[in-house]
Amino acid sequence: MGYSTLRVERRGDGVVLVTLDRPQVLNAMTYAMHEEIVDVLDRLRSDDTAGAVVITGAGRAFCAGNDLRQPPIAPEDRPRLASRIHQMVYGVLELDRPVIAAINGAAAGIGLALALAADITVAAEDAPLIDGQIRIGVASGEQSVLLWPLLCGMARAKHILLTGETITGAEAERIGLVTTARPAAEVLDHSLAIAARLAAGSRPAIAGTKRALNHRLLRMRPAFETSTALEMLGIGGPDSLEGRTALAEKRAPRFPSAELPLNA
Repeated sequence: MGYSTLRVERRGDGVVLVTLDRPQVLNAMTYAMHEEIVDVLDRLRSDDTAGAVVITGAGRAFCAGNDLRQPPIAPEDRPRLASRIHQMVYGVLELDRPVIAAINGAAAGIGLALALAADITVAAEDAPLIDGQIRIGVASGEQSVLLWPLLCGMARAKHILLTGETITGAEAERIGLVTTARPAAEVLDHSLAIAARLAAGSRPAIAGTKRALNHRLLRMRPAFETSTALEMLGIGGPDSLEGRTALAEKRAPRFPSAELPLNA
């Protein structure tokens, strides 16, 4: 398919393996990668040879989130970015083939969003998982409002998302955020085996079951899109700029909004 940030492998058992392929930066997403993920999901929608899809990352990570070395996106470009986030998540949810995420290593931000949107998630037991928007002064958007409360419950979702806590794949399995956790060396093979089994099953039955189950998620569309809009509003603001700077300098952020007024 000629992608620059993805590898797409069509296997003989009806499984398509999509690999996020920027291992030198832990597969951090660029705006170009957003476009390519949306494109490959759109192509798979009309690909009758694809019975199931596995998404994984090259090297030792699944995806470290958006590449923060990119400049903050200009205000006039934020609607397009929000649209691409929606298209990635909805593209996985609405694809009429099962999608398995093989979370082989660290998954953060938009990378974790892509993984948790999958129908089945297999995570490395020691993989660090984080929705770190709070840490860089931006409201959690992408998929957290859509998926987390249904997967692990509102109380746990609020605690993890509001604190920006990192959890492991093993802990994510315990609380129901991922389907199963395995030793890192087994994650991809286990995911491919599940995909092969699904690819050999009844496509209408599997597609219909997925569609019916995902109605619960898609009813959350207004909350998801509101959270993404709030995320876009925060990008480029004082707290966001301080969060990015602190992350680059490997120090705790000093958010302007958290400063006490002089007359306090």
